Amino acid sequence: MRRLLVLTVPLVTAVLAVGGCAPEPSSEPASSGASDGASSASAGSCDPGGLETLTPGTLTVATSQPAYSPWVLEDDPTSGEGYEPAVAYALADQLGYDASDVEWVRADFNAAIAPGPKTFDVDVNQFSIDPQRAEAVDFSSPYYDVVQAVVTTAGSEAVSATSIEDLKSLRLGAQVGTTSLTSLTEQIDPETGPSVYNSNDDAVAALKNGQVDALVADLPTAFYMSGAQLDDGEVVGQLPNSSGAQTEQLGMVLELDSPLTSCVSQGLDALREDGTLADLQDEWLAQAASAPVLG
Repeated sequence: MRRLLVLTVPLVTAVLAVGGCAPEPSSEPASSGASDGASSASAGSCDPGGLETLTPGTLTVATSQPAYSPWVLEDDPTSGEGYEPAVAYALADQLGYDASDVEWVRADFNAAIAPGPKTFDVDVNQFSIDPQRAEAVDFSSPYYDVVQAVVTTAGSEAVSATSIEDLKSLRLGAQVGTTSLTSLTEQIDPETGPSVYNSNDDAVAALKNGQVDALVADLPTAFYMSGAQLDDGEVVGQLPNSSGAQTEQLGMVLELDSPLTSCVSQGLDALREDGTLADLQDEWLAQAASAPVLG
């Protein structure tokens, strides 16, 4: 079992601008601001005996319900199957917790990023690190660089699109409150306003029913939609990185000014530096690299 050594540098918090998306995940986190010290770790505090978790000796990790592949396989994070449970268990090991010391709970996406007390120590659920959200919650160091993509069905006009321009005249949709919707609006800027759905399931149903021509979702989710939720699904391609924009990244969410934020960030930084995050991305998200970039 690995024990995390506490660094004496200031906490790397994630107050990152959400912008365009890079075609490939980078090996280094994007630039971030330093914390005010409220959640910086003191010497020895990253030892399990010193971590101020909700339940002493237990790391409580949240995700949504349902949770979807490839992020969580078969809606069962306790199995460790899927990218986010695998990262969570690797982080727990870095912090000195056995797998049996990890307790999973479910948390609504929007409630998790709202101000106020949390029912978890960390929540791993494809939260894009965002300055506005960072006013209400803490973000860890990033564990994944996000790419947005367009998914459709074989009979749709969108299936032959090779550029952003080809998508502008189509009916497009995305889930409310997501960076997918932001990318749809700002990068594609369709002639007809986007259709907005409460969940990806609702969005997929609209695509099946012909209410929209295509959806925008993060690339791994787009592949899941095309392969598991749509009988004739097609990933059209990924949206390009906007010139000069910062790479969108996912971070774990913690309560604002959580005493755990520094240790969690240090643990994820260590997993990045030793290649663990890259290995887990190859294991669970490798298919996402095959989508062409829309010009």
